[in-house]
Amino acid sequence: MAFLIFNAISILLVVLFTSSNADFNQYYYPLWGLNHLTVNPQGTEVQLLMDKSSGAGFRSKLEYGSGLFHIRMKIPEKKTGGIVTCFYLTSAPDYQNPGNHFELDYEFLGTNGTVQTNVYDNDGGHREQSFKLWFNPSQDFHTYEILWNPHQIVFYVDKIPIREFNNNKVRGVDYPSRPMHIEASLWNANWAGVVDWSQAPFIAHYQDFNFNACPAQSNTVSQCSSDRYFWNKQKELNAVQKRLMQQYRKLYMSYDYCSKRATRKPECAWNN
Repeated sequence: MAFLIFNAISILLVVLFTSSNADFNQYYYPLWGLNHLTVNPQGTEVQLLMDKSSGAGFRSKLEYGSGLFHIRMKIPEKKTGGIVTCFYLTSAPDYQNPGNHFELDYEFLGTNGTVQTNVYDNDGGHREQSFKLWFNPSQDFHTYEILWNPHQIVFYVDKIPIREFNNNKVRGVDYPSRPMHIEASLWNANWAGVVDWSQAPFIAHYQDFNFNACPAQSNTVSQCSSDRYFWNKQKELNAVQKRLMQQYRKLYMSYDYCSKRATRKPECAWNN
């Protein structure tokens, strides 16, 4: 009965969410693989193509200091490993500490329906949590969302919270303090499996390009911490969201970096 209640709540949340037809060119620009990236005439959909010669990617025009970021995405339909379909926030490289930066990731590793989330907390990352989704992400568009505010980071799939990373700087755990921009890409990686090139080309689809965020005016995020921005008013998930997240994590999370005691990071004591 409890699962039915949670499932009904999640369906209601998905139904209430509606996407817009924001123009890609208003918020983003092509970043690489330009001959493998197609924008429809209305600017409402982008296709990224991956073959043996290249993949493709795009990024936001601005850097941001907080916000509620989302995209609607449909991953490649053809079955393979090794293809990585991404949507993420990332800071500029720290040239004084190469390899250290802030990054918040959604990454589909292959096309088997598993999405990996990751947090780079001014370091090299290794905070992976993976989810075998409750739907086929190659058959229709679904919404992938990241809330980043001064209090917490939350990953949502179709408005269902699946992961949170709280601000624990008072306990000595770093927290994103540099502006980040949005990137999305389709590429291949050996660590993500073996690509079946006989199935190429692989095509990922993206829609719904608007979002709510505070543009950064310098290399800090302090000007974006005010509660006048609605997304900054959320200090924590409410009781219903917490129960919903716990339920979906129990049912669908397939890997959690916090389960590795040998390399357990300090925030595992306070974050889900």
